[in-house]
Amino acid sequence: MEINLRNSIEGDIAELSRALNEFNIAGQDLERQVQCLQEELFQMKSNHAGEVNFLQQQLGARVNVEMNAAPSVDLNQVLSEIRDEYENLMDRNLMEVENMFLTRSAELNQEVSFGAEQLQSNTNEIIDLKRSVQALEIELQSEISLNNALESTLAETEATFGAQLAQLQCLIDNIEAQLSQIRSDLERQNYEYQLLMDQKNHLEMEISTYKYLLEGLDTHVPAHHFPGAKHVFHHHMKC
Repeated sequence: MEINLRNSIEGDIAELSRALNEFNIAGQDLERQVQCLQEELFQMKSNHAGEVNFLQQQLGARVNVEMNAAPSVDLNQVLSEIRDEYENLMDRNLMEVENMFLTRSAELNQEVSFGAEQLQSNTNEIIDLKRSVQALEIELQSEISLNNALESTLAETEATFGAQLAQLQCLIDNIEAQLSQIRSDLERQNYEYQLLMDQKNHLEMEISTYKYLLEGLDTHVPAHHFPGAKHVFHHHMKC
């Protein structure tokens, strides 16, 4: 999320930089236009001054024309009126040009002022964005350091648990081996016990048989006729 935010901020900074370049280009264009208007006004003033000087030179000498056939006409007055009218016309034209120049200059100055304010605002915004980027970079480095520390702790914990699991597995293997040995011993003992029980049952059957035989001998035949019968029976019991 922080990387996406940083990329977004860098994109905004790039757009603001492009806007700053456009404002700089527009300001330069406005300055060139102002310079062109100033040169045009200077040229118009020069032309006007030249024309005024030319008229003054042409009208400097007074001409007196007298006509006998008609009443005399004051040409100087007529020329003076024409010159005044021409000068008024030139003054009006010059005033219109100056008003146009002042209006255009005011508009250009207003646009330059607005561009400067916008440029300052964009500059301040770029500074704030750079500070935000630096803060995010610091926070990102802190998060990376914390992540590295957690990964190191996790690796140590996994290694510790791995060693403990290996020890437990070794202990389990030993216990299983012991249980297998005990199971084998129990099976062997059970087998031996079964053999002993078979021998016991066999001996009990033989004892019963001997008792039956001894009882039959005691009943039908005196004991001194078979002096070795009891001796054989007692010897078998001892065995």
